[in-house]
Amino acid sequence: MESTRKHSRKRDAILDCMRSTTCHPTAEWVYQQLKPVFPDLSLGTVYRNLAMFKANGTIQSIGVVGGLERYDAQVYPHAHFICTCCGKVTDLPMDQLDPALLEDAARLANGAITGYQLQFTGLCAVCNETNEPKNS
Repeated sequence: MESTRKHSRKRDAILDCMRSTTCHPTAEWVYQQLKPVFPDLSLGTVYRNLAMFKANGTIQSIGVVGGLERYDAQVYPHAHFICTCCGKVTDLPMDQLDPALLEDAARLANGAITGYQLQFTGLCAVCNETNEPKNS
């Protein structure tokens, strides 16, 4: 028998916080946003709830960036661009990428693609401009 979870204002607030941002936050960021509203909130509570949301598919992990796991409440198919300099994470809508990309992946796997996590890395526009070699 599947256990049912008791309704929790903190759990609702954590999910609302996740859904209200596009910054692909860490657990620590969510904690800092909610601590003024819930003074008794613990970082462990945030981690446990994010793990539960991840396990039930409500949010997804995009992996570790800068040593911290980053999360995304947008669970529809899309890719991410991660700046290797500043750690900024940006959503890339798949409808603007070449559809042949998924077709090629299915062909190479000799199977059917049923899900994916696609990440691109490089320098964002700001870091690219800042780190651009100067002509002497």
